[in-house]
Amino acid sequence: MILCISHSNDFYTIDIVIERLKELGKEVFRLNSDTFSDQLEFEYNVNQHGFSVRLKQDDISFSLDTIEAVYYRKLWHINVPEDLDDAFKNIYFQEYTTMRSLFFESLRHLPWMNPMELDHRIGENKLEQLVFARKSGLNIPETLITNEPEKVKTFFHMVCKGNMIAKLHGSLSRSMNGDTPFFPTTRIEESDLERLETLVYCPMIFQQNIEKMYELRIIYIDGTFFTGKINAQASEAGKTDWRAAKDIMPSWELYTLPEPICLALENMMRDIGLYFGAIDMIRQNDGQYIFLEVNPQGEWGMIQRDLGYPIGQTIAEKMVARIC
Repeated sequence: MILCISHSNDFYTIDIVIERLKELGKEVFRLNSDTFSDQLEFEYNVNQHGFSVRLKQDDISFSLDTIEAVYYRKLWHINVPEDLDDAFKNIYFQEYTTMRSLFFESLRHLPWMNPMELDHRIGENKLEQLVFARKSGLNIPETLITNEPEKVKTFFHMVCKGNMIAKLHGSLSRSMNGDTPFFPTTRIEESDLERLETLVYCPMIFQQNIEKMYELRIIYIDGTFFTGKINAQASEAGKTDWRAAKDIMPSWELYTLPEPICLALENMMRDIGLYFGAIDMIRQNDGQYIFLEVNPQGEWGMIQRDLGYPIGQTIAEKMVARIC
C-alpha cells in the first residue's frame, strides 16, 4: 500500500497521483494530515518483542507493515473541534500533533517522496538552496538576508548598483494559480531605503535584480524534468514577479531545458537528497540561466493542466519503481 499524505482541501494534483497509483495496481490510503485527530483511531504498541502501529479511519484499517512507500504532498495544522471547551483546545492540538509525529517517525525506514524532515529543512532554508546550487555550477543572484537597514543600503549601492529586489523567506499563502494574497518579489528604489525601520520586525531577502527574458517553473521528479515558460515582461508589475501581473494574463508555454542545465539541476537535487521539487529559474536577455529557488512542495497543477505534462502520473510511476 502507498500512503499519500496531504490535507482535506487539496485537490486535482493529489487525485492524479492516486488515480495513477491505482492503475499501477497499488492500494492507496490518503491521509489528510489536518484530520489526524478524533476523526480516526490509532494504536501504538511496544513491548519486549518489538512495536506495532495501526490506524483506522471509517471502515479502512491498516498496520505499519502493510505500507510500502509514502508520497508526501502537504502537511496541514490539525483541526481542533470548534465545540471543544477552550480549556482543552491547546492540549488537544498538542497531543494529537505529537501522536501524528510519532506515526510519521514510524515510517522513516520506508521510501518517501520527499523525506519529511529533509523536505521541511530545505523548503525553509533558501540560503542552503543557493549554496547547493552554486556548488552544482548554477548561476545564482547576489543575495543578502538581514534585518539591518545599513547593510541593505550598502548592498543596494555597492553590490546591486541600484538594481535590487526584496522578498520574504517564506510564503504567506499557497495557491496553484498564484492568485491568492501574497507578498510578491518587489523592486526596491533608492527612496525606499529611507523607510527600512520596520526591517527589524521582518527580516527579508535582498537580491540583485535579474533582468529577465522570461521565467521558468521546472518540475523535477527523480531525474525527469517538466518545464513551463512564462513571460510577463509586458506587465509593469509582472516584470519583477509574474504572479503580480494583473494587467495582462501571461500563459504557460512548453519549454525544453538545455542538457547542461538539466545535469546541473540533477546534481543539485541528488546532493540535497530530494526526489521532487518545483524549481524557479530566470533566463536573462544574454541567454544565461539563473537559479532562484527550489520548493520541495511546490505547485505543479497549473503546469500539468495548461501544458498537458504527465507530472502526477510520473510521480506515481517513480514511487512504484522505487519499491519494485
